[in-house]
Amino acid sequence: MSIGTSCPRSRVAGSTVLLLFLLMGLLASGVAQAADVWVVPVRGTIEWGLAGFVQRAVGEAVEQGAGAILFEISTFGGRVDAATEIRDAIMSAPVPTIAYVTERAWSAGALIALAAEHLAMAPGSSIGAAEPRPAEEKTISAVRAEFEATAQGRGRDSEVAAAMVDQDIAIAGLVAEGKILTLSADHAVDIDFADFIAQSRQEVLRYLGYDRLGTRVLKATWAEKAAGFITLPVMSSLLLILGFAGLVLELLTPGFGVPGTIGIIGLVLFFGGRMIIGLAGWEEVFLFVTGFVLLLIEVFVIPGFGLVGLLGLASIFGSIVLSYASTEAGLVNLAVALMVTAFVVVIGWKRFRRSGAWERLVLKTVIDKTASPDAEVPLPEGSELVEKLGTALTPLRPAGIVEIDGKRVDAVTEGEFVSRGSQIQVISMVGNRVVVKAVALSDQEV
Repeated sequence: MSIGTSCPRSRVAGSTVLLLFLLMGLLASGVAQAADVWVVPVRGTIEWGLAGFVQRAVGEAVEQGAGAILFEISTFGGRVDAATEIRDAIMSAPVPTIAYVTERAWSAGALIALAAEHLAMAPGSSIGAAEPRPAEEKTISAVRAEFEATAQGRGRDSEVAAAMVDQDIAIAGLVAEGKILTLSADHAVDIDFADFIAQSRQEVLRYLGYDRLGTRVLKATWAEKAAGFITLPVMSSLLLILGFAGLVLELLTPGFGVPGTIGIIGLVLFFGGRMIIGLAGWEEVFLFVTGFVLLLIEVFVIPGFGLVGLLGLASIFGSIVLSYASTEAGLVNLAVALMVTAFVVVIGWKRFRRSGAWERLVLKTVIDKTASPDAEVPLPEGSELVEKLGTALTPLRPAGIVEIDGKRVDAVTEGEFVSRGSQIQVISMVGNRVVVKAVALSDQEV
């Protein structure tokens, strides 16, 4: 009887112990995974997409308790502002950081390499050549200060770092005045600017005592890669031009078609790319949409152009400037986009007016005012609205809505602008298209 009661108890105890061991094993494996060395590749051109990827990688590594973060660097350089964002993310990381220059860390890449606590270089690699472009005194001074502060923060020679940026700095036995400093791996180690030379990632980890930890290699997402491409200065300006030109041409033509679609896609890509990499948020998008709505109200509801339109333009322009890393960059790109947009709209509108599409939209027949009042004017069949009077319910630019005999009718002019509330008269019909003109009270029959 005692045996029969003890066996179930022993099985329960054994199961409990087994579950505890399994739980401890899971916890141990979780800790081991959390303590992995996270490997973050920094390759290619330094741009905002790469900056967003590195910031995300550092944030996730810190959040999941990484044992260290290893940045494998091979770049000719790129945007200084994007490199500064990467530098700040590395400098502020509360976990050990390692920079491993596999081929070269030139220009903006040198700043990223200096930001890590440990700097390792592969045989044959190099670091430096960081003179900014354009090489203006103001820009050189700012970038040199950034290099000096970063080197000092990591216990490296700040004068050597400054010589990589400013050719006016001469260091005896290292670089002459008028030359920009670039160090080979051997030379960097000889002057204690780099910590050591390593043949591979495994050798770097072994030298620093992280070889017993696992490694986790991160990769940029397709969205980060796409965002990096569309946030390049040239692409950003092109998307702004497409967005502005498309919407302006859409407002000048009746209905909604290709220009408006292209404009919306251009602006969605412009703001979407910036949101992915953190340059813009929903605030900038909301500001742009608000400005666009205000412009629509000004165009279709309020006659003329006044305060509402100015507020709309200010909101749109402000949202674009705020989506750039600096106000100066935003203003320059906005000015370029507006000038090119104006040119594109003028050329596009002239070509459209001469095209067959405009002829299909607007009848070219013009009533000869010098002809005898009794002269017969040929009218198309089904033209019961011709010569009838009405009121413009919306501005005609040249398309809009009019009221004739108490009914709302889509109408266009022959190119002239008619303000809302003006008296109009139907002069012809093309299919279902009603062509009208503005008439003064003196022109109406009494």
